[in-house]
Amino acid sequence: MLVISAMLTLGTLLPIQGFFGNPLFAATKGEVYRRVDRNGVVAFTNVPTNETFTKVDLGALRLRSRLTMKDLEGTIAHHSRQQQLDPALISAIIKAESDFDPDAISRAGAIGLMQLMPQTAVRLEVRDPFNPEENIAGGARYLRYLLDRFHGNLPLALAAYNAGATRVEQYNTLPPIHETRRYVKKVLRFYRQYDERRISHPSSIRPFSAPTWPRTVTVSSFQNP
Repeated sequence: MLVISAMLTLGTLLPIQGFFGNPLFAATKGEVYRRVDRNGVVAFTNVPTNETFTKVDLGALRLRSRLTMKDLEGTIAHHSRQQQLDPALISAIIKAESDFDPDAISRAGAIGLMQLMPQTAVRLEVRDPFNPEENIAGGARYLRYLLDRFHGNLPLALAAYNAGATRVEQYNTLPPIHETRRYVKKVLRFYRQYDERRISHPSSIRPFSAPTWPRTVTVSSFQNP
């Protein structure tokens, strides 16, 4: 029987129309593939490079049950302090993104509690996006980067988390995308709810001013997180 290592690795994931003209290797949105090597290391990608990768049945994937706020309280508090974020905000994003399911995979291929796209996870040096600790660490770091990029404008940072920073910069306000606007409202609603029952003392965390939605800002040039 094959023993699978707990370590997961990610390849570089870039959308392509096909690989060497072979439809077997076409990268279809929402498809995730995996490969297990001779050492039991599992690699996930949405751009399979050879026949050793097999498609993951996302509908059947269920490794663990959903976690609770209590399960993640310490992890959320730690990475919130690391990135000078409000833990209630991190909790709100997790609730909106995955409903606390560490094995969640979206149709677009986003993974884990904070739904990191594989290419984003690679940039953030997240080796195992299904690991709650690593996923929250990467998601918190990415959110900090977006808040800095959009000068502390929380709604714009949330919109960028959902739709991409470049798209938000194109409009210099919330993009006219129904899904993104609904996402921002949802996170802010959860944020207010969690703010009422804080999971850790916020004294050392940078406070947010009351968000105004939407607000026009001048954004800085792109910098990698």
